[in-house]
Amino acid sequence: MLQLSFVTFKKDTYVLVEGKENPDRFYIIQSGHVKITHQTELPGAQNVVLGPGDFVGVISCMARRAQIETCIAMSDVVCIAVQRDQYIELIEKNTAVALKIIRTFANRMRVVNETLMEQTQCATSREDYEQLYNVGAYFDSQQQFDIAFFAYYQYVKMEKNSENAKKALKRIAVLKQRVNAPYVEPSQDMIRKYPRGSMVFSEAQNGPDMFIIKAGSIKISKVVDGTEVTLAMLKTGDMFGEMALLEKKPRSANAIAMDDCVLMSINMQNFNQMVATQAQMVDRLTTTLSERLWSMQRQLANTLLHSNPVAQMTDMLALQIEKMRVNVGKGTQFMTNFTVEDIATMCGLSKNDQARCLYNFMNSPIVKIEKGKIFIPDCLELLKQAEFYRKQFQRQSQNKD
Repeated sequence: MLQLSFVTFKKDTYVLVEGKENPDRFYIIQSGHVKITHQTELPGAQNVVLGPGDFVGVISCMARRAQIETCIAMSDVVCIAVQRDQYIELIEKNTAVALKIIRTFANRMRVVNETLMEQTQCATSREDYEQLYNVGAYFDSQQQFDIAFFAYYQYVKMEKNSENAKKALKRIAVLKQRVNAPYVEPSQDMIRKYPRGSMVFSEAQNGPDMFIIKAGSIKISKVVDGTEVTLAMLKTGDMFGEMALLEKKPRSANAIAMDDCVLMSINMQNFNQMVATQAQMVDRLTTTLSERLWSMQRQLANTLLHSNPVAQMTDMLALQIEKMRVNVGKGTQFMTNFTVEDIATMCGLSKNDQARCLYNFMNSPIVKIEKGKIFIPDCLELLKQAEFYRKQFQRQSQNKD
């Protein structure tokens, strides 16, 4: 039986403290107001005041990560404390709470993503229809014709009269007989099969579905300045595409099958039914969104290191290790799926900046390059070096103040 406890915080006391490890609960505010702050001012950050009905600490609690923000009571505050292992039961009793958390997370992810795009100056990482053509042209040049055909096809559905549309139609005519691009048209199939090398969806494409990987693996990437940047590698059990479903806005990245994949598609009708009847699925979705928001918050902090590109790349690589939850001990080695160009582009480094700093980064003792990918000979040393760079920046910022 669900038994939630009430906790009172006096005015000017801490509800949450940034950096605290292993948080096991979050809070729903019943009365009073709290203020959210960060140790280091992040790009796009605003003073946030929360009140009755709002919640704090969900991201860190559900993602099982250290607290990403500090929360201070502005008045006497009464909160409901929800233990991590009580969340599923809470969903079963009150689906409205789960829906509010999920939709708030979706909105926050959209805002943070826009801030990240501004900070990394990925001007060509666009969500307008022309990006569909750019994606098609890029994969066409890489002779990945199934993917190119899919992106071209989605483009000409949106834009039929431009010069690029004429080019895309010519390529579609050429490629049509030699490709196997599934689901180029919307489908009501809940279970879908995607062969290796096919595209599930393209950035800038409209789409009402999210997906759960039942078998295989999916690469999430963006095409930026004529280069594909790998953002994540997803495995069986992972979810993706939830932003288009929840926010009804264009896709922000590409999803590509790296193996023969079986996916479960969830549309809005399925989603509403899932929230009402499948608490464990909602728990997993909340955890997924929490993980992504935690990661995006770390990426915002990473942009503060832009004056030292090697430091920024080191920290970005450390973030990938943290995201994958590599079990790090002394001497732990790890082979990544990332090139140095991937990491540099994630940091928003221009081609000129990359030319100046990649040599220094690749000759650092914390990384090696094997078959074009980054190999980390000692993950613990990498994490220590990244932490050193972050603390060095904090000290410099404090001295300026």
